[in-house]
Amino acid sequence: MIAEKATALALDAGMCAMMYAVQRRHRLNGESRRELETYIAACEPLSRDAYFAGPPLALGGADFDAATLHWESPIRTDYPENNRTHIDLFRCAGGWKAPTALMFHALMSASDRGYRRWAADFNARGWNACFVHLPYHYSRRPGRCANGELAITADLVRTAEGLRQGVAEARQLMAALREQGCREFGLWASSYGGWIGALLASVERDFRFVALMEPIVDVSHSIWVSPAGLALRRELVRQGVEPALMERHFRLASPLHGAALCEGGKVVFCAGAYDRIAPLEPIARLHKSWTGSELLEVAQGHFGYRMMPAVWERLVERGEI
Repeated sequence: MIAEKATALALDAGMCAMMYAVQRRHRLNGESRRELETYIAACEPLSRDAYFAGPPLALGGADFDAATLHWESPIRTDYPENNRTHIDLFRCAGGWKAPTALMFHALMSASDRGYRRWAADFNARGWNACFVHLPYHYSRRPGRCANGELAITADLVRTAEGLRQGVAEARQLMAALREQGCREFGLWASSYGGWIGALLASVERDFRFVALMEPIVDVSHSIWVSPAGLALRRELVRQGVEPALMERHFRLASPLHGAALCEGGKVVFCAGAYDRIAPLEPIARLHKSWTGSELLEVAQGHFGYRMMPAVWERLVERGEI
């Protein structure tokens, strides 16, 4: 167990060092604090439902039997590549009236290969699957940037708008799939994708299951305590951005400040025993507040390969898939 923990901590430390180097490339300017204040003030009158609203899509003759689906994001950013959605579609034999799993990947996800294998497993059990390219990742990666490099940086307005994009676009996708006859959804979400997934579950209810694996749920911890946030907090301190300013936005952007609309018993959380990026304690707090939800713990850090098989096995045991 000692060697297992040491290996997990070393792997997480290496990934955090890489994230530090990447995030240090994105410095704030002298107007950053004022821009953040303006953004937060503009969002304060909004409900969570309104903040994450996605207008109905006019997809016309979109081919849901094709390999991918695209549309223009309802949230516009400074990066054209990021403003066009990309959904990889994996249709099961039952067609789009069958339940559909939405798959949200982790921050700076290295490859979609594993997700494609999980999509095949969903198909084999009578589920469709949609692998969602989250903001600033994969096909949405701006040139000269690493995959997901711009998703979480000290530019908190861009970070918040990326989360907003992810949730609003997922709501649009769910609405479009309902028009195809789908009435039940599953959520398979990890890390950054788990953050977006937890927010989505607070504004949508048609889920047979919600699987949130090592989700980022304590935003304050992620920035001010987590080793992955070192570059962010140094830059924020340099610009005079204090925690109290950010906390004004937590009622919209923090999973800990919302509740799932579906029955809590449909939610499965999973946390790594040695995870310092999305630690067990705040995930356990969200689990307790989402009454009826289940919490699994696996022996890994934030980066590892035990979590998804454990959650899959539990969902099968529960009869969810």
